[in-house]
Amino acid sequence: MTFDVATVRAAYPALADGTAYLDGAAGTQVPAVVIDAITAAYRTGIGNAGGSFAASRYSGEIVAECRRAVADLVGGVPEGIVLGQNTTSLVYRFSQTLAATWRPGDEIVVSRLDHDANIRPWIQAAARAGAVVRWAEADPATGELPVEQYDTLLGERTRLVAVTAASNILGTRPDVVAITAKAHAVGALTFVDGVHATPHGPVDARALGADFYATSAYKWSGPHIGAVAADPELLGTLRPDRLACSPGTVPLRFETGTPPFADLAGVTAAVDHLAGLAGPGEGGRRERLLVSMGAVESAERELFGVMLRGLEELPGVTLHGRPARRTATAYFRVAGHTPGEVAEHLASRRVNVWDGHCYAWELTEALGLRETGGAVRAGLVHYNDRSDVDRLLEAVAELTP
Repeated sequence: MTFDVATVRAAYPALADGTAYLDGAAGTQVPAVVIDAITAAYRTGIGNAGGSFAASRYSGEIVAECRRAVADLVGGVPEGIVLGQNTTSLVYRFSQTLAATWRPGDEIVVSRLDHDANIRPWIQAAARAGAVVRWAEADPATGELPVEQYDTLLGERTRLVAVTAASNILGTRPDVVAITAKAHAVGALTFVDGVHATPHGPVDARALGADFYATSAYKWSGPHIGAVAADPELLGTLRPDRLACSPGTVPLRFETGTPPFADLAGVTAAVDHLAGLAGPGEGGRRERLLVSMGAVESAERELFGVMLRGLEELPGVTLHGRPARRTATAYFRVAGHTPGEVAEHLASRRVNVWDGHCYAWELTEALGLRETGGAVRAGLVHYNDRSDVDRLLEAVAELTP
């Protein structure tokens, strides 16, 4: 199978506007098949789930297929896929549920490498339960999250370890397998934030050792839907707050209110789209996803090398983080200009990037950047090409001596 970026780009109507969309770490554009799937759901006629009429049954089928699709993407099982408004809302849901079993003196471990959505909900839940928060520190020079520190952070009172599968500003891919293994050795549960990692390569949540694996569809060409993958048996041991008359089965007991059925149809279409990024392929959807996302990872790595070398060669540009394993995400500053000024200049050249802390609240503080505006984030996803990178480098060069 081959990865043809020109063919991939042609599937995205928004890319025809001539903009270099290097803001994928904050949310991707969507292909026509996703737009069509959402539209088709509304055109067909949908009703709330659980009814005896056809529109209701159709909604139920949409939900079931969405669970199957997300399970194929992350290596889970449909019965363990919890769907929600977004990942932040789901982390709050699970933090409140898990904290109900914590006792004063219990401990949780969070990391300064993480997006705040996988930090703050746990800290707030721990405070209410009287639990102790322990911190895994990121190395400011490299952006790495040293595994060895977990040997002193974990103990018999550790109840949860929350860690990211990839930093959303530095791209760092920590050794999640080693970290979760250490957590499980002391009987702790693990919550892995896969929001930034999922769009950039194959995912196997179980192989990562994630008791809970979170992802957001809008980061991989879908609508704004969040999901958490877990073992259905584990979910069955948890008792989230819910309405008296709402379903008590797994995974429904974790989902509040009526879901956006048409958007869930879009999620399925997005997964199917990802499965075909490297061609039609063979085998089931899970097998095709592993191949296509492997091709995505290789293509992004090659193009990212061009971006990094180009930025490194520009005078006055400082790149932050040099992790050994990373996603195609660069975080940089340009001497003499605030990150906001750089982003505004790039926008004037129709190059979309983000600036600021990008919700990496603790990490930007550790890097000494938070109080001075953070930095500029430019990231690649599967639809970016060499012209996008060249335009970024040309626009940044206009600001350098």
